[in-house]
Amino acid sequence: MTEHVLVFDVNETLIDIGSLQPHFERVFGDGQVLREWFGQLVMHSMALTLSGNYTDFFTLGQGVLRMLADIHGVTISDEDVRTFAEGMRSMPAYPDVAEGLQNLRDKGYRLVTLTNSPHSDAPTPLERAGLAGYFERQFTVDEQRVFKPATTLYTHVASALGVTPTQCTMVAAHTWDIIGARSAGYRGALITRPGNAALSAPGVPQPDVVAADLLQLNDILERKS
Repeated sequence: MTEHVLVFDVNETLIDIGSLQPHFERVFGDGQVLREWFGQLVMHSMALTLSGNYTDFFTLGQGVLRMLADIHGVTISDEDVRTFAEGMRSMPAYPDVAEGLQNLRDKGYRLVTLTNSPHSDAPTPLERAGLAGYFERQFTVDEQRVFKPATTLYTHVASALGVTPTQCTMVAAHTWDIIGARSAGYRGALITRPGNAALSAPGVPQPDVVAADLLQLNDILERKS
């Protein structure tokens, strides 16, 4: 097999943001505000990049949480924010991920990650979820100070690994991530985690592969090889 790199998104692709739902139930009385929070977080991260500004994803996530508290008219304490921030750093892996990653690595794929989440002196979310050992490198947007889906992020990863974008496939649960990667010359594999689906519209770059989880992704890639 020609050398090929699978570049994985982390949040919601490998680790389950649904573990944060109890925080929203406690603060807002409605766990579904989680989806509102994540949508606002992604939108504002993109707005920062488009306007030439930057703050790290965890800090932005806490700010969006406080913004939603104002919108919903609820009181949020510093302790609520601290507990939530710890929850963001300790989300668990989906049950298919470890086996799926092991199978892909056994097939000879190079595995790396590209995440909006920042690195720090503390263990990364991947390390806490027990997944870090599967990956050759963990890339973060902090290195370029722009958020996905800025195409420079994807080309930077390919360059750092000594491959071309055409030798890379972005594996992500979000169509906006696939759009950015495909626009940079990558292939795209969309993982349709709950709450996510493909977006079909004129002018929208499409994934090359759509799978429900990493085990199905393994099966599809094996049939294609």
